[in-house]
Amino acid sequence: MKKTVMFIMTAVMVFSLSGCGGKEENQGGKESLYADGLAVLNQVVKAYSEDELFAMYGGDQENAVMDAPGKFDISKTEELENVLGIPADQISNIEDAASMVHMMNANTFTGGVYRLKEGADMDAFADSAADCILAKQWICGQPDTLVIINVDGRYVIVAYGEAEIMEIFKNNALKALDGAQVMTEAPVA
Repeated sequence: MKKTVMFIMTAVMVFSLSGCGGKEENQGGKESLYADGLAVLNQVVKAYSEDELFAMYGGDQENAVMDAPGKFDISKTEELENVLGIPADQISNIEDAASMVHMMNANTFTGGVYRLKEGADMDAFADSAADCILAKQWICGQPDTLVIINVDGRYVIVAYGEAEIMEIFKNNALKALDGAQVMTEAPVA
């Protein structure tokens, strides 16, 4: 009897642990290839040629990483809104984030990737982010282009910046990320 109980408990533990770590399920129920938002941005950066790559920092201001994307602390809601352009009413839909920002000027390039919570409406999130960024008052020159990309139904990339840099970023993201599709591409006026 003890052996049977031990066997059942071991089997339950093995099956419960097999779901830990690594990949996430996307909104279609399929497994995502990406463990978190940072993995998504790192994959995009790997696609850059040496000539295309720019000086950047990643993450939130308190935990900034130089010359690479970084994990963004989603509890920093004011920074999510002010720096990355995510509207306050959408922050509760995010469970993970990462960012990369041009070192010279955030308006030259700012990009964030967000893993949405189960059941969050990706289209509503993208529309709200686009509305927020397009309505923003820019202090040091305005970016040219806004791009929002759906990555395998689980992650949303929101990026804005100078037209040429944005075109390179978009092309590298679409090339490097399985299941990536542009949801929005608009001039920032």
